[in-house]
Amino acid sequence: MSIFGTERLVAAHRRRFPASLNGAPFLLPRKDSALRLSLHLWFEKHGIRPRVVGTFEDSALLKAFGQAGAGLFAMPSTIEREVRRQYRVRVLGRVESIRERFYAITVERKLKHPAVVAIAERARQLFE
Repeated sequence: MSIFGTERLVAAHRRRFPASLNGAPFLLPRKDSALRLSLHLWFEKHGIRPRVVGTFEDSALLKAFGQAGAGLFAMPSTIEREVRRQYRVRVLGRVESIRERFYAITVERKLKHPAVVAIAERARQLFE
C-alpha cells in the first residue's frame, strides 16, 4: 500500500515516516471496507493516530479530495504510477504489510473464455 498526498502535505510529513502520520490529516475509505480495517490495525500497531478528515464510499472521490490537499490517503501500490499521474500527487511512503486482495469469481471450474483467461493470467503476474 502506498500513502499519497500533495507536494505540500508530503513535504510536511516526510520526516520520520510512518511516525509522522500521527496527527496528520487523513482520508479513509468507508468503515466496513477491508482497507479501512487494515489501515486501522496498522495505525494501532505503530501507535499512530491520524486526524481523520474524511470518510469516502467512492475511491475516485477520495483521490479527488486528496488531490485538492484535504489529506493524505492510501491506495494500492500496484496503481501508484496511475494515481500519481492522474491526480498529480506524490508518494509519502509505502506500507509493505498492508496488501489489498482481489478476487475473480466464476461458476466454471476451469476458465475457458480466452479474454477471461488473459485477464486472470495478467492479474496473477501483476499481483503475485
